[in-house]
Amino acid sequence: MTSSELNLIAPLDSPLPPPPEGDVLTESQWATLLAIADAIVPAIESSSAHSTSSLCIQPSEYTTAVQKIQKVIPPTPYASPDAAQRYLAEAASSAPGFKELIQRTFGDYMRDDALKGIRVILSALEQAVKAFAGLCTATWVKQSVTINPVLGFPRAPVHGKPGKGYDYSFLELPPGDGQEVIETDVVIIGSGCGGGVCAKNIAEAGHRVLVTDRAYHFPAEHLPMSSTDAGIHLFHNGGIDTSDDNSVAFLAGQAWGGGGTINWSASLQTQGFVRQEWADEGLPFFTSSEFQTCLERVCQRMGVSTKYIEHNENNRVLIEGARRLGFSAKEVPQNTGGNKHYCGYCTLGCGAAEKQGPVVSWLPDAANAGAQFMEGFKAERVVFETRQEKKVVIGVEGTWTSRDEHGGVSGTIRTKRKVLIKAKRVIVSCGTLHSPLLLLRSGLTNPQIGRNLHCHPATLVSATFAKEIRPWEGGILTTLCDEFSNQDTHGHGAKICAMTMIPSWILPFQPWTGGLEFKLLASKLSRICSHCCVLRDRDTGRVYPDPVDGRVRIAYNPSAFDRRHALETVLGM
Repeated sequence: MTSSELNLIAPLDSPLPPPPEGDVLTESQWATLLAIADAIVPAIESSSAHSTSSLCIQPSEYTTAVQKIQKVIPPTPYASPDAAQRYLAEAASSAPGFKELIQRTFGDYMRDDALKGIRVILSALEQAVKAFAGLCTATWVKQSVTINPVLGFPRAPVHGKPGKGYDYSFLELPPGDGQEVIETDVVIIGSGCGGGVCAKNIAEAGHRVLVTDRAYHFPAEHLPMSSTDAGIHLFHNGGIDTSDDNSVAFLAGQAWGGGGTINWSASLQTQGFVRQEWADEGLPFFTSSEFQTCLERVCQRMGVSTKYIEHNENNRVLIEGARRLGFSAKEVPQNTGGNKHYCGYCTLGCGAAEKQGPVVSWLPDAANAGAQFMEGFKAERVVFETRQEKKVVIGVEGTWTSRDEHGGVSGTIRTKRKVLIKAKRVIVSCGTLHSPLLLLRSGLTNPQIGRNLHCHPATLVSATFAKEIRPWEGGILTTLCDEFSNQDTHGHGAKICAMTMIPSWILPFQPWTGGLEFKLLASKLSRICSHCCVLRDRDTGRVYPDPVDGRVRIAYNPSAFDRRHALETVLGM
């Protein structure tokens, strides 16, 4: 045997012991890791078509790559003619034993703390990819100059006409270094649905009332805003709040008028079994005739009725589907003050000034009764003093920021003042997210503050039709199906209802399986109906301040009990 022949003899195999037993990663973590690996070391093919499993390049570019590789392949007896092509076609996870070696490395050689870190990263990536896809699609749809012409989506509603809102007057403060002190009888922190109703009733009873809000008022002529502007001006945190684990997205209003400025006109009275549940917890007022009278007064002031409803196609599909399946369905009363209000843009603010939210109804009533208003006021803490060994509320402290020199909020030249509002009563009505944080910043120590969070999580189901529907036209939520609303005989379940179909608010919640696929799906929006199952959740989460910067954090994940109700409803849809 010659020396050259000996050089061609391979060493003997040295079999490895079995890999570690058990799963070092979950199935979803493995899927995430392998997907990342295949993105780093991808299979590459020559194609003008799109592929979700390979990196596709133009034939000319592929030919050049093959030639470059072929030039560096040494001329060995065992080199195959298609070595370059096979090399390009191999992805990381397709290499024999790739996953097994990773499992061995993780299971046998990696420190426990390092492996735990990798598991956390992979689990986070699984959620982060979903969140990042939603962020990217939402931003693109908002900023795109091509999608609206493709959809035929107009900047403003084609039905109805612009309206004239109430001409508000807001307190202004002069520049200064010291703390400004304002005195009133009742200060209300938050101008939304709760604060607005309180302001009207207390002012009409003859008390001095000051309503404050950290947001700024935008008159009807600014509405509906573009999706980009609305996200910043009308929604909390730019409209991108999520639970800590990214399982639930939260959309909360942060506007003058609170959530009532961006809600959809649907006006349902509190259900009987909810009222009974509250009464059973020690609050009998909610099952009294007096409370029902309160509900009727609220509905009467806002002109709540089903009389003027004209259903759009999205809602007609829901009604007809429920009829064919024998499900219970009904019209949803609208707070449109005796107007038809055939408009699907209310998520971006009501330019017709017909939707009877606080800005159109309760706050003007309060103003006419003498109430005052302060926009741009960020409440920092409720102030107490000790009287006869008891803590007594005496007001609220915060920071007021003026508008800019042009009367807007985009400029950099703005006055800031520290403010103390002295009051006999303080009403904290700054929403589910901020009320608990304000109470905690004020030194209250009740362990229940921020807990028991119910948020009615929703899941979407969409369908594409052959005909054009233009689902963004017409009232957003004018019908509901309550067939699945009482799945446990205690009122827990879900209602099915129509969804806002503004492109920037519906498309980010559609499945993303690839860039081309998403654009093809988005282009069909004029033919898509989307309905959501809105869950009455039994189990709760909590709101708490971020330990670093104090911002709102939300710990919430639907329980198995509640997810089961959502799944039953989705299957029924």
